[in-house]
Amino acid sequence: MFLVVGLGNPGSKYENNRHNIGFKAVDDIFHRFSFSAWSQKFNADMAKGSIDQRKVVLLKPMTYMNNSGESVQKAMAYFKIKPENVIVLHDELDLPPLKVRYKLGGGNGGHNGLKSIQQRIGTADFYRFRIGVGHPGSKDRVSGYVLSDFSKVETPCFEDLCADLSAAFPMILSGKGERVVSDLSIYATKLNV
Repeated sequence: MFLVVGLGNPGSKYENNRHNIGFKAVDDIFHRFSFSAWSQKFNADMAKGSIDQRKVVLLKPMTYMNNSGESVQKAMAYFKIKPENVIVLHDELDLPPLKVRYKLGGGNGGHNGLKSIQQRIGTADFYRFRIGVGHPGSKDRVSGYVLSDFSKVETPCFEDLCADLSAAFPMILSGKGERVVSDLSIYATKLNV
């Protein structure tokens, strides 16, 4: 069984923020494959289903970004899911817009959602699908930047990226995440970055 976690903040105020791209990606996976209706469990929106005959739990923590680990830890304990079967989709400041990376383990790069997950589950050995949103240029502008909405030019590009990412999720679950990254690399040229 896999736990696929999208990171973001709850509420319409944050819906289209850069910080919420993880929620958007998980929503696309939910709509593309066969999942139960969303239910509230573990302080999160949760749905159960399958992708290519693999059991998958989708999770969108409703704890706000900084406490995402609370929901992840509870879901992992309840379903007895190992860290290496956890895939977290999140925004990444250190990647240009629309560039993606996929890897097991590593640091948190100052991302409070990842930091919370690492602290709560006691390891960094889970998969991360990093979706580049670019950097505002200086540290003191980061908070406002990630909590701002995508521009009108960016929005359709990120929507297309999430759609193609969801379509490729069977490959990710079968261990071909690097190939998916390669296939999605075309998006990094769409905004001339």
